[in-house]
Formats: sequence, C-alpha cells, structure tokens
Amino acid sequence: MKKTPFFLCSVLFVALFCLPIGSFAEKIKVAGIYTQPIQQKWDATLHRALVALADEGEVEYVFSEKVSNTDYIRVLREYAESGVALIVGEAFGISRDVRKVAADYPEVAFLMGDTFGPSGNNLSVFDNYIHEPCYLMGMIAATMTKSNKIGMVGGYPIGEVNRLFNAFMAGARSVNPDVEFKVSFIGSWYDPPKAKEFAYAQVEAGVDVMYAERAGVVDAAREKGIVAFGNVNDMNKEENGENVVVASALWHMEPAIGHAVKLVKAGEFKAEDYREWTMMAKGGASLTPYYEFEDKLPAEIKEKVAETAAAIKAGSFVVEIDDDEPKSTF
Repeated sequence: MKKTPFFLCSVLFVALFCLPIGSFAEKIKVAGIYTQPIQQKWDATLHRALVALADEGEVEYVFSEKVSNTDYIRVLREYAESGVALIVGEAFGISRDVRKVAADYPEVAFLMGDTFGPSGNNLSVFDNYIHEPCYLMGMIAATMTKSNKIGMVGGYPIGEVNRLFNAFMAGARSVNPDVEFKVSFIGSWYDPPKAKEFAYAQVEAGVDVMYAERAGVVDAAREKGIVAFGNVNDMNKEENGENVVVASALWHMEPAIGHAVKLVKAGEFKAEDYREWTMMAKGGASLTPYYEFEDKLPAEIKEKVAETAAAIKAGSFVVEIDDDEPKSTF
C-alpha cells in the first residue's frame, strides 16, 4: 500500500499524542545559591528539593554554598549570565541588591527567601511558614509539662522564627491556659554549645519541656532528662533525638520549587509570594510521627491534634501568623 503524506502525518500525530505527558518536557538548568553549608538545615531543605528534581530528570542542578552576603550579588549575576532558567536562593539582608539583579535579567526566574514581597515580573519570594505544625506541637507540649513551664531556644528574633514560637505558644495555650514560657535567642544560626548553655539555664528555671528551634537543645534535653520538640528537620532521627524528641515540625520545599519549575517550563513564571506552597494544605509543612512517644501520649490529645490538622488542611481552622517577637512570661 502506498503511504500518502496524510497517512504518515496521521501516524506521527497518534504516536506523539499517545506518549506520556512530559515526554518532551525540556530539562531546565537551575542554580542554588546558599549562604550556609548545605548541611545547615534551612539550606539543606532547598538543596534536598532540587536534588530530588534533578534525580527525576526535571532539572539540571548546580549550586554554590557558603557564599557570604558581600559576595552574593557577584555569584548571583554570574549564574544569571550563565544561561540558567531559575535561581533559588536567599535575599535576607540584601533584598534591595537582589531585586536590582532580577530587574537586570528579566529572562531569568528568581525564587528567593525574603521577608519582603515579590518584585517586578520575575522575582518570587518564599519563607518557611511551618507555624501550623508548630501549633500542633504546642498542643502536645502543654499536655506533657508537669511544671507548666515550657522553654524555647531560637536563633534570632526575626519573623521566620517568631511566627513559629508564637504559633507553638498559641497551640499550648489552647489546651492549657496556665502554661508559661521562657524564650531565649542565641544570636546565631548554628552554635550548638551556646544553644545547650541557654537550654541548661532554662531547665534551672523550672522548664521541663523544650522547643528546640536550634541544634544543641536536644542534647541538653537528653542530659537533663526532659522532652523536646524539633524544628524544620526530623530531630528525632537526624539529631540524636530518640526518646527525647516527641515530634518535629517539618518544612518541605518540594511543592514550592516544583511549582516554580513547572511555571518556568510553561513560560508562565511570574512574581508571586509562595507562602501557601510552604504550608500544610499544599504539602509544604507537616508533623512527624510520634515515634517512641506514640503509646505514651494520651489518645485524647492525639485525636485532638489529628482533628486540628485536618481542619487546617481543609481551611476551616487558621493558625495566626504572628511575626512579632515573643516574650518570656516568667
């Protein structure tokens, strides 16, 4: 049978149409720029999400770590000029300069950690809005304290930390109005010895449950024989928290970065606030299992936490975002 051009085109159309969606999706080049080592858990969360996308064949991923703020803009411009389609990083403290770079490279998409809003047409912003699982942890913590005194040790009193502490405190008060708090900031993102020192002081003040926003607090809790709650990563499994860390509030950047990559590929990336992509409803935040504490927690509080989590995801219960600096109450 003679195959006409129409027949050949029809066969080609059917072959193309029947291929899986995304078969011809272009792999884009993405750069990550981090001010800390990628082992530091904030940057590790971004790095892990991008590695997963690279492993799936969605992106070609390159990165630079330990880039100081004084060198950040130079590195940002180098990547922007190298042909990358998307840059993921952080603009804390240098937001004005980062926005200038984004304006100079309108063909490049920028997804930056920033306390300010999106800018122009190509700079979207994100932060870790894991206040919702923090609220849930506070509910549990308030049922575990015998002294009604809970300690909290954080890095700096900035919005992204304050909102977690305030949500934790609100969750605790929702089930135990008599609970009090001791709040401390160590003035560093990574100084385990100093965090331990602050934790020791809080235990001496009567604290018997702790929120470990920084590394080092879990070790102090273990040594003092009290329980703790973790932050950003799974501190029960990753920071020697077995039989100490009841649960951790996790941050997942896979949904946010995956959304950005999808938009870049479709030519639809625009300046947006990615807040919702780092919250529970879209999978950007979650609460870990209770591990060794599963059978130690009262069924009543576990049920109440599960109901509250479901309400948060459904949008029928909203955990307030409060970026004001929390204060000690005793």
